[in-house]
Amino acid sequence: MGLRYLLGRLAVMIPVFIVVVTVVFFMIRFAPGGPFDSEKQVPPDILKNLNAKYHLDEPLVQQYLRYWGDLSRFDLGPSFKYANRTVNEIIAESLPVSAELGLISLVWALLIGVTAGGLAALKPNSMFDYIPMSFSILGICLPTFVIGPLFVLVFAVWAGWLPVGGWNTWQDRILPSLTLGFAYAAYISRLTRGGLMEIRSQDFIRTARAKGLSEGRVIVKHALRGGLLPVVSYLGPAMAGIISGALVTEQIFNIPGLGRFFIQSAVNRDYTVVMGTSLLYFSLIFVANFLVDIVYVFLDPRVRYE
Repeated sequence: MGLRYLLGRLAVMIPVFIVVVTVVFFMIRFAPGGPFDSEKQVPPDILKNLNAKYHLDEPLVQQYLRYWGDLSRFDLGPSFKYANRTVNEIIAESLPVSAELGLISLVWALLIGVTAGGLAALKPNSMFDYIPMSFSILGICLPTFVIGPLFVLVFAVWAGWLPVGGWNTWQDRILPSLTLGFAYAAYISRLTRGGLMEIRSQDFIRTARAKGLSEGRVIVKHALRGGLLPVVSYLGPAMAGIISGALVTEQIFNIPGLGRFFIQSAVNRDYTVVMGTSLLYFSLIFVANFLVDIVYVFLDPRVRYE
């Protein structure tokens, strides 16, 4: 039954993917300006040749069908602004950097969030509860573009412990990943605390206590599996937020990831790069949510039986 649930979730991707391709394609085509608009006027003959080269002189429906034909061959087309470079090459070059940043940020979020939430649930209404939950409120309220400069000011400028930007050494990874993962660690800590506090009142937890197990062992061996279900449910939106939030973080810390190409292509009306990066982000978000669904099936027997 769990397999049927996962296959149903996978089947949803096909119509959603078609809608995403269609909406993004026509939205960027109807936006003001074009890929060859600039402060310096392009001569009409050259503009005509450029449009013919990139098939922009064809009817819009024909361009749309042509794009689907290229997409079926996993060809995202050439970039209009980066000469002699294809969208596939741009993504292959910059995606590993963004993926590494997102993965490290997710590890930070889980490590800090689950630890803080577990301590708060283990010692409710104490300093171990009040201090982490106060920081979680701070993380929820402050956006990434505020947290990033604050971290730079404190840890790079005042303390001098970490570099301001770049992506060369392991020290360069710390501030960007902490900036990106801080807000999600705040949500995860509150979800962990709430889930564990709820599960602690269940009958099987009282039975474990009656057998003489310590409170820490009760939480680690018996309560975590059910108590972390809210966290697992949140990981799908969290990974989606980390993927999209990397755009801002990469700009703050001057990281050579996919975010700068996405932003510059939107400004420059580079149609193919906008389409390629948008579809990539959609695919990554869907894969992240699908992986969360798989984990949820194994953690929650009710999903398998329903």
